[in-house]
Amino acid sequence: MVGGDILGTVPETASVLHKIMVPPKMSGTLVDIKSGSFNVTETIAVLKTNDGREVPLTMLQKWPVRVGRPYTRKYPPKRPLCSGQRIIDTMFPIAKGGTAAVPGPFGSGKTVVQHQLAKWSDVDIVVYIGCGERGNEMTDVLREFPELKDPRTGESLMKRAVLIANTSDMPVAAREASVYTGITIAEYFRDMGYDVAVIADSTSRWAEALREMSGRLEEMPGEEGYPAYLASRLAQFYERAGLVECIGSDGRRGSLTAVGAVSPPGGDLSEPVSQATMRIVKVFWALDASLAYKRHFPAINWLNSYSLYLDSLKPWFDENFGEAFMKHRAQAMSILQNEASLNEIVQLVGKDSLSPGDQLTLEVARMVREDFLQQNAFLDIDWFSSYDRQEKLLGLILEYDSLCRAAIKKGADVLKLFEIPARELIGRGKSVPEEEYVQAYAKIRSDMEQQIDEIAAQGGELL
Repeated sequence: MVGGDILGTVPETASVLHKIMVPPKMSGTLVDIKSGSFNVTETIAVLKTNDGREVPLTMLQKWPVRVGRPYTRKYPPKRPLCSGQRIIDTMFPIAKGGTAAVPGPFGSGKTVVQHQLAKWSDVDIVVYIGCGERGNEMTDVLREFPELKDPRTGESLMKRAVLIANTSDMPVAAREASVYTGITIAEYFRDMGYDVAVIADSTSRWAEALREMSGRLEEMPGEEGYPAYLASRLAQFYERAGLVECIGSDGRRGSLTAVGAVSPPGGDLSEPVSQATMRIVKVFWALDASLAYKRHFPAINWLNSYSLYLDSLKPWFDENFGEAFMKHRAQAMSILQNEASLNEIVQLVGKDSLSPGDQLTLEVARMVREDFLQQNAFLDIDWFSSYDRQEKLLGLILEYDSLCRAAIKKGADVLKLFEIPARELIGRGKSVPEEEYVQAYAKIRSDMEQQIDEIAAQGGELL
């Protein structure tokens, strides 16, 4: 046997089958193994190493948290992590085994976004690190998670979650170690062949702990007092994410996805922690306090955010949902960017002075923002949206845009196009129950085509 081989299993919870593995860097012949009930310090097997020593094995593994656990090979991530959040899954997706940052000022909803990821991401294990957070936030997590039903198993979400609570009043050294502890636990479950997500809230508090410890050690300070090795420590944390072939002789694969919150003072993204994080991660969900104040959640600014996984995930989307999915995503982003430039003109000369086509662009952009990107975390129908539902809803909005542009060319009144009953039904589309949305969206589409054709015919008569 070699390091990583599975000796046996223990049903840790109803959701997690804990696999007892041979410790890394150990190999030999198994001379004895037991079955039954044991605690984690009792011997369950004996391994005879190549040099003749007999090593007792327990269910407990010890590993230095600042050192990454070994793996056989790392692969490029090519499957998306489905979070059920439309702006994340469709606009700025993250791959399983990828890295992401959630920066934003106080009150912009970082913790809300991370809680949604922890609740709904299609991973086997969630490791939530509350690093330097307020005690009441960790209390909320401890109260909410046991009450939430896991959509994968029907059990409590707490049965596949690991919480590391490190509140702001705890020692600085504990805060600095909490992030490493969390990602090492995640690597341990990854080595079992599971998909794991690490949610670190927040890496800014961890960086502040680094700064405080560096000051006490009288090290030479870098920018804004942070230690000169801040960027390399952040890189060491995020680089432990990935899709890997685990150690062991069965060639199983596991993934570790790392999502870190960044809390820049005053929302200034030019400060060292934000800048160092942006150089490392491949997905950047920039939160906007002004969107949060408008009750637009998730408050991710679509103009400042990006995902570098789009090209690597495109084959998966094309295979599972057809080429229309990525085309619709690009078209929606183009409409939102055009809206930003048109808003500057509107502030100068007013909306009525725009051409019918530009007025339609503003209206469709509003539909994309309010009817698609905005999501209600407290409404059970809307707190999770599957990929198929996202694709159909966005396709419906863009179909409205396409049909209206064709009608405008025939002389249709743009204001009448905005007032059709189907337009209102699209706005309510995200509230349709899960088992009914396919039929409901198809009916909205047929009604919309009929209503727009009637207005287009009236426009043709006027011409």
